[in-house]
Amino acid sequence: MILFSRVRGLPVLTDGDARRLGAVRALAVDAGAGTVTQVRIRRGLLRRETVTPWRDVIAVTEDRVVVRTDTGEEAGTGGTERGTRQRDLLGCRVLTETGEERGTVLDAALDPVTGRIETIRTSLAELRADRMLGLGDHALVVRAARADRI
Repeated sequence: MILFSRVRGLPVLTDGDARRLGAVRALAVDAGAGTVTQVRIRRGLLRRETVTPWRDVIAVTEDRVVVRTDTGEEAGTGGTERGTRQRDLLGCRVLTETGEERGTVLDAALDPVTGRIETIRTSLAELRADRMLGLGDHALVVRAARADRI
């Protein structure tokens, strides 16, 4: 497992020639699926941002992210995937489906091979990722635990 906070700022390199594309700005998430869908890459002095789909990530280590370049297009130019909502999880407010406040997302652990999110650490507790229902502009919505439903 690796933490989102440890991935932010890592250099992003191509697999063939180890060319530096930029640094990870954020990981975009599809909360309903419980997975990371994209790596958002900050490029250059003007801080231009590009997006690479998670399917093109070959490796995530403690000191770099390596992306595939044999997909027929230049790495880091993927844009956004259609049909899914991609948002940054860190810093989001957390609400249950009944509207109860559950803190703010401080970090999340993911499997660096599959991109599956395993746990979410909030300012109030640690939650299993399978409790995520959706992530919108306003908040991350999670399923209330049985103890929450008294």
